[in-house]
Amino acid sequence: MRLEAITWERLTDALAERIATMPAKDGGPWLRVALDGAPAAAPGALAGRLAEALRLRGRAVHKAGTFGFLRPASLRLEYGREDPDAFHDEWFDRQALWREVFQPLDPGGSGRVLPDLWDPVADRATRSARTELPPGGVLLLHGPLLLGHWFPFDLSVHLKLSPAALARRTPQGERWTLPAFARYEAETRPEEAADVVVRADDPRRPAWSGLL
Repeated sequence: MRLEAITWERLTDALAERIATMPAKDGGPWLRVALDGAPAAAPGALAGRLAEALRLRGRAVHKAGTFGFLRPASLRLEYGREDPDAFHDEWFDRQALWREVFQPLDPGGSGRVLPDLWDPVADRATRSARTELPPGGVLLLHGPLLLGHWFPFDLSVHLKLSPAALARRTPQGERWTLPAFARYEAETRPEEAADVVVRADDPRRPAWSGLL
């Protein structure tokens, strides 16, 4: 895949322009965008920049992170606190994401989505109030391991790190997750699954695949 150097500002503007003018694949009134990447690639930071750029273009935005949709500790830690396969398969409550985030944004849906569901520190439901995303609004879902689950994204962006960069930028206490990301690369092949690939090995000098 050929990648071209770009700044974060130009990247954000290009994505915002595309999102602001594209229709939803299912013909519904909401767009659903994935910002997929390991925590070390900071997909939440790109989501924040993109949310601001879209709001400046008059689009309502609901920004949600997958770490707000963890499964209870009794389920995600069943095989221990540092099991990479469990992190890959069991940590994130994908059924809850379908139910609480995607289904309300189906055509004819209510548009009322949950910002989060589970507090991992207290290990209990957050009981957050639903947020109503008006027609024409955009969901920005950011976090790791987002692709390959048939989520109905209208646009998907994968923030790619080389294995060396991922290891270097992952805190020591989280390096047990590295095999999970290696498995994700091998099985899901996010670089091929995503609509846009952004290489972020050097956080000051990203490169991207461009928009089709």
